[in-house]
Amino acid sequence: MTHPATTALLVVDVQNDFCTGGALGVPHGEDVVPLINAIVPHYGTVVVTQDWHPADHTSFASQHPGRQPFETIDMPYGPQVLWPDHCIMGSLGAALHDDLDTTRAQLILRKGCHRAMDSYSALLEADRVTRTGLDGWLNARGVTEVHVCGLATDFCVAWTALDARRFGFGVTVIAEACRAIDLDGSLARAWAEMEAAGVRRAAAAGILAA
Repeated sequence: MTHPATTALLVVDVQNDFCTGGALGVPHGEDVVPLINAIVPHYGTVVVTQDWHPADHTSFASQHPGRQPFETIDMPYGPQVLWPDHCIMGSLGAALHDDLDTTRAQLILRKGCHRAMDSYSALLEADRVTRTGLDGWLNARGVTEVHVCGLATDFCVAWTALDARRFGFGVTVIAEACRAIDLDGSLARAWAEMEAAGVRRAAAAGILAA
């Protein structure tokens, strides 16, 4: 183990539906798997997250007659991008990628389970108030720094990184171990927001060589 016990790796949503052929495939999403598998042994604390939606989740375009995927609507908690149905509880699409090594994961956190609220972040639901409990879990283990990787850079990875900063953690995103959707410039906006919040960007080579 090269990183101290106070540093945790968060592996975000490396699921079938976010990989090639999935319902909401991120371009080349599966390419992150070998690199994440190589990085994982360098951490003593590893958390893996899963999007885990009921079939009638209100973030799905199919629940809004006349609306199409990738349109944005107003929800009680704010703007919501409408998505194709994806990561439905118990489905093959919601499963973690078969090649992702989860043997070192101490926690697999499922999010987005509430029908009426989306949850990109691993720490806060989309209302920006309801906690998933991950901040408490990390604090209880003395974690002060998190390194984030997975899918997608401009949504679940970025929101997780920003919320980790909000809760006082030092945050580094391992950019090579992420892939983006890049919806209407969302990737550039996400990086700008993360950098403004003090999120660092690290090269995987540095972690592997440490």
